[in-house]
Amino acid sequence: MYFRGRSSRSLDPKGRLMLPPEFRESLAARGRACADPGVRSEAAPAPTEGEEVRFVITTYDGCLVAYPWADWEDLEQKFARLPNPSPKVRAFRRLFIGGAEVQTLDAQGRVRLSQDHRDYARLGKEVMVLGLINRFELWNPEALKATMDAQKLDDVTDELAASGSEFAR
Repeated sequence: MYFRGRSSRSLDPKGRLMLPPEFRESLAARGRACADPGVRSEAAPAPTEGEEVRFVITTYDGCLVAYPWADWEDLEQKFARLPNPSPKVRAFRRLFIGGAEVQTLDAQGRVRLSQDHRDYARLGKEVMVLGLINRFELWNPEALKATMDAQKLDDVTDELAASGSEFAR
C-alpha cells in the first residue's frame, strides 16, 4: 500500500497527531520492525492486530518526513555505503539521519511528535499530512503553501521525461 493524498489534522497540546486511517493502514501493510535490530524487517511478517508498528520520522526541507521501518533501514544502508562523502553530504546526513526519531502509534492511532521536531517544522495546531508513495510528510500548512507557490511546476513533466521516467504530458 502506498501513501497518497493530503489531509489536514489537528495536533493536540501534548504534541500528538492522529494519522489518517489510510496512512495507518499503509504503515501496517508495509511491515513491522523486528524487536532485534539486527534482523531485517522484510524478513518479518506483516503485523497482526494490536501489534506495534515502528516507523521513523526525520527532518528535511522544512517539514517532517515519515518512512516505514524497512524503507528507513534501506536508506541507512545506502548512507553507510557512501565512500568518503563530501562535506555537503555529511551535513545532509547530520540533518537527515541525526534528526531521525523512531516512532510508534498509540492505541488511538496517534504519533507523538517531539518538541524538536515540532519546532523544526514550525508545527502549530493544524498539520498537513501529505502522502508521497513510499513516505509521507508533515507540514505547517502555510509553509507548504509557500513552498508550492514558489515552485514553477509547468515544465516538470518535461524534466521527468528527460530523466528517463515514463511520464508524459
